[in-house]
Amino acid sequence: MSPVLLRYLAREIFAASALVLVAFLGLFAFFDFINELEDVGKGGYTLYQALVYVGLTLPARVYELMPIAVLIGTLYALATLAKNSEITVMRASGMSNALLTSVLGLIGGVFAVLIFLVGEYVAPPAEAAAEEWKLTATQATVSQQLRSGLWVKDGRLVLNVRTLMPDRSMRGARIYAFDEDYALESIAEAATGVFDGSGEWKLLDVQRTRFHGDRTEIERLPEIRWRSELTPEVLGVLMVSPEHMPFGRLWTYINHLRDNNQNADRFEIALWKKLIYPFTALVMMALAMPFGFIHDRMGGASARIFMGVMLGVGFHLLNGLFSNLGMINAWPPFMAALTPSLIFLAAAFWLMHRVERR
Repeated sequence: MSPVLLRYLAREIFAASALVLVAFLGLFAFFDFINELEDVGKGGYTLYQALVYVGLTLPARVYELMPIAVLIGTLYALATLAKNSEITVMRASGMSNALLTSVLGLIGGVFAVLIFLVGEYVAPPAEAAAEEWKLTATQATVSQQLRSGLWVKDGRLVLNVRTLMPDRSMRGARIYAFDEDYALESIAEAATGVFDGSGEWKLLDVQRTRFHGDRTEIERLPEIRWRSELTPEVLGVLMVSPEHMPFGRLWTYINHLRDNNQNADRFEIALWKKLIYPFTALVMMALAMPFGFIHDRMGGASARIFMGVMLGVGFHLLNGLFSNLGMINAWPPFMAALTPSLIFLAAAFWLMHRVERR
């Protein structure tokens, strides 16, 4: 295929996908804003702050919706080319299905890179900033929904934080220390806790109670240092869903859960989805390709676009369904994350086979 034709196909698909993505973003932003109106007025949360919050969540929406936009955009572009008989002319001039597949794969590879970059470097910080913005605007805290606060295990220590502030500082922290036989050794209560950036928490205004058999010892300390893997970034998982976390932070938190013999299935599935999700753009391109060879009398462009919407919604629902099924049934995280893409890839090959037999 000539470079001119490659650029032409790429331009048509990119333009159509961008148009679909903008339309979806506008629709989802509208519904997100309507949903935020319920909180306007609570704790000084204003209409302007709700708009900023919705704007900060848009990169995460781009990450979620881009594969669907690629599917519908590619369907629209190929349907338009088929309607104008351009696909027929390309095939008559010697363009094989393998060549078209390789071209669409190349274009899909560009989409895959874009999805990875947005999901790894744009959406996570924007999502964290959005949550911090809303917590600050509503004068809320991360752990206020839990009556007893936040509980986290760190080796033989158990941390209970009454209030975790948006800036990741702690208020009303308790550290329960246990010995090798799981007997309680001490309880340290700190008024505040601040991470100093060197791997240590600085706990201020501390009262520590030590248990020595049948007697207790109480001491008051202005400050103690506590070195822990529970950095503010690790605690930040409470503010961002695992699907919107960067790879490095997910990996760190999974290791922390494993070291403390805790279930990490949800985060492992999110990790594998993070690795696999960009390649769903290639699956969507493969799924759209058979529709480019269907004659216009078989429903027209509008029917194909409607089909693309239904397939995109189906993929989105199936992706979430298998994540939940994987956690409930303890499936291997890799399979729970990969299965939806495999199902749609198999559907693409089946459709292509049916089209070629016509």
